[in-house]
Amino acid sequence: MPIQLITPALQYQTSYQAYIEELGDETRYPFPMDFAHADFPALLARLDEFRQGINIPDGFVPSSTYWLVEGNELLGVSNLRHHLNNRIRHVGGHIGLGVRPSRRGTGLGKTLLKLTLAKAAEKAITPIHVHCYKHNEPSARMILANGGQLDSEIAEAGEVVQRYLIGRHDNTPQASRSNNNLHRE
Repeated sequence: MPIQLITPALQYQTSYQAYIEELGDETRYPFPMDFAHADFPALLARLDEFRQGINIPDGFVPSSTYWLVEGNELLGVSNLRHHLNNRIRHVGGHIGLGVRPSRRGTGLGKTLLKLTLAKAAEKAITPIHVHCYKHNEPSARMILANGGQLDSEIAEAGEVVQRYLIGRHDNTPQASRSNNNLHRE
């Protein structure tokens, strides 16, 4: 069966729960992976509310969650923010994603980002901000492989965050324009 990007669906409940168990104690990406999931239909309803911009907590913005699936197996999850607020523009970006631990290192992250970028194009979101920690070299390679251009690096909570833009009309990174390697805000 081909790999496809879908909206969350009830038929993937077992695979979703196995995915969560596989993650164990590691930080979950994207943020909706932290939503309560014991009541799976309630989880699906919450994801749909976020998509519609209903009951969004302060500091958050409407977003669409997508699942990368093959057959009945959930392989990865992405979240596309429909727009950015100042906090998310600073650190976070439009797209967050994660791949199931047992399927990492197989190129699925590149596929997941590519398909999510197509969803962003459908929503006319441009340029697309995608951020990752500097030490996360696989994420940086995935972003670069999908046309990302490093715009800036910032220090945030003791970490360096790389902020990439995809679909930018001006191809000059902010870091080059300002002659700084580390842009602090």
